Amino acid sequence: MLKRRQPVATPRPKSGAPAQTWVTPATTDLFQTIAGLKSPDEAERFFRDLCTIPELHTLAHRWEVAKLLDQGVHYADIAQRTGASTATITRINSWRRFGTGGYRLLLDRRKARSR
Repeated sequence: MLKRRQPVATPRPKSGAPAQTWVTPATTDLFQTIAGLKSPDEAERFFRDLCTIPELHTLAHRWEVAKLLDQGVHYADIAQRTGASTATITRINSWRRFGTGGYRLLLDRRKARSR
């Protein structure tokens, strides 16, 4: 069973609208479902059915940016290699460094496997 964390509110927009949490019963169910996948093949099949091709490419693109940032590659080089805007790179780097630890967990796990 997943440990229940406190909901993380999204930043308040400049318009003054109230912040909304992204953790909902539906997202929690999705995360539990993903955690139950047993192999890369199962993950591929599930995500292909769940997401459109552009959504999959967007997710893969963000992961590639996170890996390059973790390797210390400069923003301009990342932008050139991936086509990501510097705004996107900055956002990913901010979550990589100060987010909930998801990027860090998987980046470290990936490094440990490659040793």
